[in-house]
Amino acid sequence: MLTMKQVHAAMSAMIEKAMQTPGEPVAMAIVDAAGNLEAYAKLDNLRIFSRRHALRKAYTSAVLGTDSGANSARLHSQGRSISELGDPQLTHGQGGLVIMKDGVILGGIGVGGYPSGQADEDLSRVGLEAMDL
Repeated sequence: MLTMKQVHAAMSAMIEKAMQTPGEPVAMAIVDAAGNLEAYAKLDNLRIFSRRHALRKAYTSAVLGTDSGANSARLHSQGRSISELGDPQLTHGQGGLVIMKDGVILGGIGVGGYPSGQADEDLSRVGLEAMDL
């Protein structure tokens, strides 16, 4: 299970990094292995879609046990869509990373708001690395 210390370290690192470019607002979310919210933060002036998308990216990574972008690429290569999985909380967007230790899924981190999914994923990785798993 995720500890408060890990969650706090991840959110603090992501917020610090995101604040370096305040003109590019983002939302950041961390969920547990079941997809339940552990922590959430957003910068000012962020549109509602990006706020929700951060949560969905974290949720997708946690419940599917894979990074959201990698899962999307896998489905696309099979000619499938995320909607076929039947869960409206799942997303195809890149920017969600699974939190795993010793092969056990602990949760997911998601970021939404940057112009590219890769930038979202990069900020999620800052949080993941701060957890020191």
